Amino acid sequence: MSILSEKKIIMNADAKDKYEAITIAGKLLVEAGHVSEEYVPKMLEREEVVSTYMGGGLAIPHGTKEGKQFINSTGLSVVRFPGGVDFGGDEPAFVVIGIAAAGDSHMEILTNVAMIFTEDDAIERVLNAPTPAAIIEIFEGGVE
Repeated sequence: MSILSEKKIIMNADAKDKYEAITIAGKLLVEAGHVSEEYVPKMLEREEVVSTYMGGGLAIPHGTKEGKQFINSTGLSVVRFPGGVDFGGDEPAFVVIGIAAAGDSHMEILTNVAMIFTEDDAIERVLNAPTPAAIIEIFEGGVE
């Protein structure tokens, strides 16, 4: 099972708030079998403790330590919100990346995703990618 696949990418989503956005990203991880249903509330719980908004239009929601027991395998989901979602930052999140990391790969995955987005044009490239396959190409440069 690959970390990211076309089935775990939504090109044009809409959410009324960050909790709905996180739930959308989490459900993609559930549907792909990376996590059980119980993981999504742990993602929401994490958001209550500390915002997963990284700045620059990017949010990376993930579960709490207690949520690790609900992870079956490492996976990412990518959801684009062209209208943006308020995560409490300076600007809305336009890209929300759900993360479930099995074992000790959590920090490695987070770091890899963050590194992809340190490039100035990375968020633009994801927002302007014409297809899910094009989004996967952007990530394969940094998350394998």
